[in-house]
This record gives sequence, C-alpha cells and structure tokens, in this order.
Amino acid sequence: MQNYVLVFLGGGLGAAARYWLSGWIPRKIESDLPLGTLAVNVLGCFLIGLFMSAFEERFLTQPSLRVFLTIGILGGFTTFSTFSFETMALIRDGEVLFATMNIVVSIMTCIGGTAMGMYIGRLF
Repeated sequence: MQNYVLVFLGGGLGAAARYWLSGWIPRKIESDLPLGTLAVNVLGCFLIGLFMSAFEERFLTQPSLRVFLTIGILGGFTTFSTFSFETMALIRDGEVLFATMNIVVSIMTCIGGTAMGMYIGRLF
C-alpha cells in the first residue's frame, strides 16, 4: 500500500512540474514546434537514465525511493521516459530486435490510437 501512496504523491508532483515546464518553455521561446512537450520528454528521459543507472550501479537505495522518483515523479512528468528506459534496457541486454519492435509498435499504435480517438470524438 505504501508504494501506491508514493506513486500517487510523486505522480502529482511530476504532473505539476510537467504542466509548469511545458507552459514556461513556449513563453520563453517562440516556435511552431511543441518545444514544451519536447523539453519535458528530453528532461524526463535524461533523469530516468540518470536515476536508474545510479540506483542500479552506484547507489543502493530504498526501493520506495526508487518507486517515488521513477514511477511517481517521472511517471507523472512523462511516460516517454519509461518507454525510453525500457527500450534502452532491451538494447543493453542485446535484445535489439525487441527494442526495435517496441519503438515501431509503440509509435504506430499510439499515433493510431490518437487518430482513432480523434475520429470517434468528432462523432459526438
């Protein structure tokens, strides 16, 4: 039960941080690209790589801290970070085919799901 509370609290913090950063960037840099979302995704990917490699290789940490930071805060901040870490873990483990499949299937099905949702949403 403790992990659920940690994920809940961290997720709220991460979502609030995502909301702030994804709005702050466009106010500072004018662009036709969604730079706020890009910044959130790149920062989230960097942070999950930093935390997970530090936790696995250098620092023995409480599992609850790992859950709070990675699943909670970074999960609320961006799920792209989890996707990126899992893909890199597959590559690290020599599973390049599965990493490639994860990339292609994730992008195609997520874009397809968004397109389908947009289509169905217009019917209402």
